[in-house]
Amino acid sequence: MSAMEKNKHKTDVIIIGAGPVGLFAVFELGLLDMQAHLVDILDRPGGQCAELYPEKPIYDIPGFPVITGQELTDNLMKQIEPFEPVFHLQQMAESLTKLDNGNWELTTDEGTTLEAPVIVIAAGGGSFTPKKPNIPDLEDYEGKSLFYAVRKMDQFKDKNILIAGGGDSALDWCLNLQPIAKSMQLVRRRPDFRAAPDSVSKMRKLEEAGKMKSYVGNLKELHGEGGQLHSVTVQAKGEELYTIECDTLLAFYGLTMKLGPIANFGLNLHENLIPVDTEKFETDTTGIFSIGDINSYAGKLKLILSGFHESALMAQQAFRYVYPDKKLRFQYTTSSSSLQEKLGVDNKAA
Repeated sequence: MSAMEKNKHKTDVIIIGAGPVGLFAVFELGLLDMQAHLVDILDRPGGQCAELYPEKPIYDIPGFPVITGQELTDNLMKQIEPFEPVFHLQQMAESLTKLDNGNWELTTDEGTTLEAPVIVIAAGGGSFTPKKPNIPDLEDYEGKSLFYAVRKMDQFKDKNILIAGGGDSALDWCLNLQPIAKSMQLVRRRPDFRAAPDSVSKMRKLEEAGKMKSYVGNLKELHGEGGQLHSVTVQAKGEELYTIECDTLLAFYGLTMKLGPIANFGLNLHENLIPVDTEKFETDTTGIFSIGDINSYAGKLKLILSGFHESALMAQQAFRYVYPDKKLRFQYTTSSSSLQEKLGVDNKAA
């Protein structure tokens, strides 16, 4: 088989986005005997949950009083194992074409070609990149002692940490990492914060107790060798320069969200969101669905649990496109032996 043939795939449903909503869509589709391939620009499943706050607690997932972003991702991956989804990671969905046979052909920026009768866009807010401070030589330190996200807290144990930013992410990680850090410092560009008042109050108490320090100023220069920081120059109001010693810099200046090539798929966009109906969560283009934060409809709530609901209704209509000659039979996983067999449930043990 040639390399070109290896990069060509045919499936039932192509899902753009492997965040929680895209992962749960695999489950709902799988219950109805539809296989899915997923395309995501990140290097791992989980979307923003895995990329931005893998160890940050989430409190509004039904059945879980508290669960981290990584735990939720791990649970979803375990749940969809029986349906053997195929992931095409670190790839961007670049173009979409309608074929003569009625299917869609999606091509990624890596040259992977996928064909299916159904497309599901579960891309959240689109692809995202961190906003970086405007200072020289950033690339020398990135991934070594300069980071834009926390994936594993243990990586920062016993570090002299400087967190830059005044929003929720900066304050949250300041509070979460302070107990394991050797030292904690925070620098923000403005005196006021753009974070939850409770987080600001907790940070102030740590500062008053001498457990951390905070500054107001702009990052100007990084100092170190071989990618390892030893200090950062900060410019305060009035052009005063001062040096903060640290071996780790976490910069939380927010994210730049880009819809990317999806904007060129010929869909009827509204303010970079995709309008859908609330019966099937289908777009105005037959066979293309949109679920999760990227879609738009009256009463829309940007919650993971809302995306789960949208996935279930989407799958019901997708079945009709994948199996136009079959009758859709609604079943409950609690009572259907055929669904339980698909999920690998051992009924003998019951």
